[in-house]
Amino acid sequence: MPFTPLHLGPGFAIKALAGRHFSLLTFGVAQVAMDIEPLIGLMNGADRLHGITHTYLAALMIAVAVAVIAPTLCRPLLRRWNRELVFYRWEGLVTPAVSTPVAVIAGAFVGTLSHVLLDRLMHADLTPFTPWSDANGLLGLMSIPAVHQGCLMAGLFGLAVWLMVAWRQRRAIQAGLEPPP
Repeated sequence: MPFTPLHLGPGFAIKALAGRHFSLLTFGVAQVAMDIEPLIGLMNGADRLHGITHTYLAALMIAVAVAVIAPTLCRPLLRRWNRELVFYRWEGLVTPAVSTPVAVIAGAFVGTLSHVLLDRLMHADLTPFTPWSDANGLLGLMSIPAVHQGCLMAGLFGLAVWLMVAWRQRRAIQAGLEPPP
């Protein structure tokens, strides 16, 4: 299945826990990059959608490429996001327009590797350890709806924590205190 918003669920949860050390936007770029091959396969009627890009070895290479291009792609998106937040008086959700290298690298690598891990549960045409093995020992361990529900729940958890932290920071700023970390 090509990229859906559910793919971002685990990223929201990780962002909630890792904060500024994890780029959710880079994570999203990594998710989209991972699904270029299946999208092309769907458009061309391919028998196998999850080929070489859905291996751990290729995921590492894609993560490096994403880490290189993500800052250039994400900077204008973050600026726009911040302008919209300020316009609607949601300043507490404003994010620095430039992510740290650690956050970008974490977003890229967690994005690609978690993508392979989660897709292993759902797709029979995925061979994550190619070229060493064609085995996929996680296939069918969870049902597809259960994987989607898990991603949704992770996303809701992450979103709730993110909003709560932003609310606390805004309240601290309004009270003239140093915002909590």
